[in-house]
Amino acid sequence: MCPISGFFQSILVIFTLLLVCHAVLVKSFLTISFNPKNVTVYMYDSVTIEYNATITENNSECYLYSENPRVATIDKDIILRNPEERGTFNLTGNFLGQSIISCRDPKTNLKVTQDQLDVKCIRKQRLIDRIFTASTATLVAIIYINFGCVVQWPELKNLIKKPVGPVIGFCGQFILMPVLSYLIGYVLFPDDPAMRLGMFFTGVSPAGGASNIWTAILDGNIDLSILMTTISTIAAFAMMPLWLFTLGKTIFKDAHLEVPYTHISSYVFALVVPLALGYLINRYLKKAGTFMGRILKGFSSLLILFIIIFAIVTNLYLFELFSWRIVVAGMGLPWLGYLLGYILAVILRQPAPDALAIAIETGIQNTGIAIFLLRFALEPLHADLTTVVPVSVAIMTPVPLSVIYLYKKIVQRFWPAYNKSGNITEAADFCQRAKSSTNYRQTHGRQDSAVACLS
Repeated sequence: MCPISGFFQSILVIFTLLLVCHAVLVKSFLTISFNPKNVTVYMYDSVTIEYNATITENNSECYLYSENPRVATIDKDIILRNPEERGTFNLTGNFLGQSIISCRDPKTNLKVTQDQLDVKCIRKQRLIDRIFTASTATLVAIIYINFGCVVQWPELKNLIKKPVGPVIGFCGQFILMPVLSYLIGYVLFPDDPAMRLGMFFTGVSPAGGASNIWTAILDGNIDLSILMTTISTIAAFAMMPLWLFTLGKTIFKDAHLEVPYTHISSYVFALVVPLALGYLINRYLKKAGTFMGRILKGFSSLLILFIIIFAIVTNLYLFELFSWRIVVAGMGLPWLGYLLGYILAVILRQPAPDALAIAIETGIQNTGIAIFLLRFALEPLHADLTTVVPVSVAIMTPVPLSVIYLYKKIVQRFWPAYNKSGNITEAADFCQRAKSSTNYRQTHGRQDSAVACLS
């Protein structure tokens, strides 16, 4: 007999044994039905389930169980012994996820029937979620009014004429970050396409408004930052669907995903309108513009603190989903974005404030749009589960920036002489900008609150 024939005989024997084992497992002395046949329950809520069981063998018994008690539990122990049994039980949702309710043999602890109740546990939309969204939107709008007051509009014209910085920011945002998020997703979640989807949606989102705030706090080029954010937000109309329907198809097989153009449009509107209002205040209400420019850094710091604390409080439930992979993914995407964006800017010989702005703009993603896309595309349960990735990114994003901010404050507080000597070039540049701005004010006969802010 040839070796190949023996090999195929072995395969045939193994296959036959598997079929026999399967037949033994599926052989059942019980049939049970549930009403409803499947159920969706909110976290911490209970629903009443009816059951109707028929036992075909004498002296047999089984008990109802939840396959995943962390997700949902039965309120009492139910043992089925009689040939016909009917009853009810309360099913309580404990946490996000999926489970099944079925029957086990108490002796072998094996499942004795293929009949089961499919359970999904989702969370309710809470009042605190609405408060967080509304308060954050209001405060961000105020921040952008302040940005409109401090932006040096003639400088914006120069940036548009020589768009090296904006081009670097665009490439970092819509080429580097999508590819980076795709690779990180495959490395950390090779067997979890839902998590890869959450990571990729975060990577293809436009820059976040927090990039402007952090650029202002860390003394980067705020004019360049706002211009890059505006370009990024508008470009998202084309770049997001481009990535989602090309590289994204390898993760998300269903190509019927619709990009939320309305949401992105409202974000552009929310960006441009406060900026325009700040410009008008700066032009026609000079004292008010000067005051708002002076409080920009302090107000920006408070806003960042508010968003971080409130976001953690309102999403505490997601921390139960955190694993080391989720944490590494949350750190990897923004932190590598900062590093690679800064290296690219330095290689292309950008000034230090511009390089800082480009690095921040590259690393910070609009996780709000990523979360919205996931909730729009998926059913509530899977949307909540995949949301953990952009939430992790949002939490880890400000960590290195906060460290840099604290370092600068410590140096300014305890080593002021070092801070002054280490910033001679920056001081000279500042004086030159102040002199140019003074000439500009004298020429146009108005106060420029941007210089007032910096002074």
